[in-house]
Amino acid sequence: MNQSDEAADAPYATRIPADISRPDRLLGPFTARQTAILAVAAIVLYGGWWATRSFMAPLAYAVLVIPIAGATVALALGRREGIGLDRFLLAALTHARAPKRRVHAPEGVPPLPAVVPDRWARAAGPPPAAMCMPYDGITTDGVLDLGSEGKAALATCSTVNFELRSTAEQQGLTAAFARWLNSLTGPTQLLVRCHRIDLTPLADSLQQDAAALPHPALERAARAHADFLADLVRGGDLLGRQIVLVAREEAADHGVRRPTGEGRALQRVAEAARALAGAEIIVTPLDAEQSAGLVGAACNPDSPTGPVDGSEGDLA
Repeated sequence: MNQSDEAADAPYATRIPADISRPDRLLGPFTARQTAILAVAAIVLYGGWWATRSFMAPLAYAVLVIPIAGATVALALGRREGIGLDRFLLAALTHARAPKRRVHAPEGVPPLPAVVPDRWARAAGPPPAAMCMPYDGITTDGVLDLGSEGKAALATCSTVNFELRSTAEQQGLTAAFARWLNSLTGPTQLLVRCHRIDLTPLADSLQQDAAALPHPALERAARAHADFLADLVRGGDLLGRQIVLVAREEAADHGVRRPTGEGRALQRVAEAARALAGAEIIVTPLDAEQSAGLVGAACNPDSPTGPVDGSEGDLA
């Protein structure tokens, strides 16, 4: 093996930007939130010892508060699903108290008629709650108005089969993607969404259009492919993967003059399209109807969607 082959097979290192949203360390390795939780817990435990010191031995008090101190330390320093354990437990409590059934009812959910027996109402369980969409409106260009959270523009991204590329091609794709990461100037999210696909309309369209093909062999191939798609539908649920890029522009502070968040969010999507073209990723911005449909489908993931244009590896 010559020197050029060794260089081609060598691992390729790429600098990835640090997490700019990571909280600053205030006291040693602890953040301000962790420091506040530990400080409050220490004050409470010390106050408890001060109040019970006249009739309880220090060793007995220490044994009594060890489980409480351990739980507090775990709550302050523990992490789950990438967030602090305190925030995770707060989100779990919020989810447990939130209604599990929501319907689209801007005018509100009316109560059951008085003629419905009480036992039927109890058997039906708690009534559904009105579902509020996570945005205040959509502009004609497809930008979501998030209220105090700013604006967000959506786009879909194609996929790239990375494993089948050569080492040099993988290095080029990785370098292009790293350049885009290093050029980010605001909050950006890549969401991999999994959804059900209904191939029945596509199979029916192939069956109907097969007779219009100019050659009998093409007609037979089209009908065979339609039968193959119909077998896939009967075989079970088909899942598709969709990669969504979300560029969010935070709302400007009061008294600060800044260009409109809508234009800046669209500009960042356009910049992502140009930068990711070097990684052979096609970024397609979504208009108002497509953005509303995507958010609506995310709120109701059980509803199947039709096949969409994709690239390698989009079906699962």
